[in-house]
Amino acid sequence: MHLFERVLSISSDDIEFELSALGRLDWQEFLLNPRRLRGSDFLMRWSQGAWSEHRIIEAVEGTGRFFALPYGPSGTAPDNDVRAFELYFERLDKAGLGKIKRPDLLIFRTSSQPMIDRLVGDIGGVTELPFTAEADRRMQAILKEAVIAVECETSLWRAAQMPGYGTELSPQRRLGGKLGLKKSVVVPTVIIKEEDRQPLRKWQGSSGVKIHVWHVFYDLAFGLALDEAERLIRRKLILPTTQTFQAPGGATTDKAIYKFYYHYAYPLGAAKQEPKLLAASITDKNGHILPYVRFEGGSLELNPGVLDLLDTLAKERA
Repeated sequence: MHLFERVLSISSDDIEFELSALGRLDWQEFLLNPRRLRGSDFLMRWSQGAWSEHRIIEAVEGTGRFFALPYGPSGTAPDNDVRAFELYFERLDKAGLGKIKRPDLLIFRTSSQPMIDRLVGDIGGVTELPFTAEADRRMQAILKEAVIAVECETSLWRAAQMPGYGTELSPQRRLGGKLGLKKSVVVPTVIIKEEDRQPLRKWQGSSGVKIHVWHVFYDLAFGLALDEAERLIRRKLILPTTQTFQAPGGATTDKAIYKFYYHYAYPLGAAKQEPKLLAASITDKNGHILPYVRFEGGSLELNPGVLDLLDTLAKERA
């Protein structure tokens, strides 16, 4: 599967828009791009992912003590034009870099910003980071200054309104009596795909930079260290589940994922201002109009405990 399709793959459980009112469309003729976006959900996922990363970057910069740099291809790719987004990933594939997994963001102390800006500028800007080998001395200097790396996830839910929010963990038979929740409970979770675990662990080991997964909901956000996630998996406190993911071109793939209850995560932040959901659309070369919802505005404020965590990790890296 092309990298563009992997990035925009979405769980079948999250596909809401069928465009049934339009009647039958000949999708083979619906040529927005070579991989044919088949529904509004994929465009909304693209918009939502870009929005959540921007909120994290702004929230980190708002502390005045740290700043965030887009690092992985999802963060450095164009975020205002889906065709440009696709071409960016085509370039990655042609360069043989499509299978390299890097976390979405790097976080630094503000005192490092002049040096980081200079190094990134010398490389050619943030869009060139995924095309630059980490063995490059400039990339090594950037990684040396990083406090943590962040893998970004997002969900289109109001976390505080999820039915199981506030439910306490209790002994579960399927977990051998260990604490957990019923399978059917709907609660905020931090998600890690099985296919990403080994690449992320490998990157963390080679770079020496700890990875945290930051999962942004509409109203709240939660964080979980990759090391803690691995500990929970080893202790079988969190078991894998299988979900079917659909790519923009229509291909479906079953993937094992881990859903870590928010009880095991740290509270990352809360929305100071909610985003607006605005109507948007694109038109393909044949004149078909594809409507979707895009995210605009809103702000996230990091919890004070997150700053203490970053301070501690920065001292460990010094």
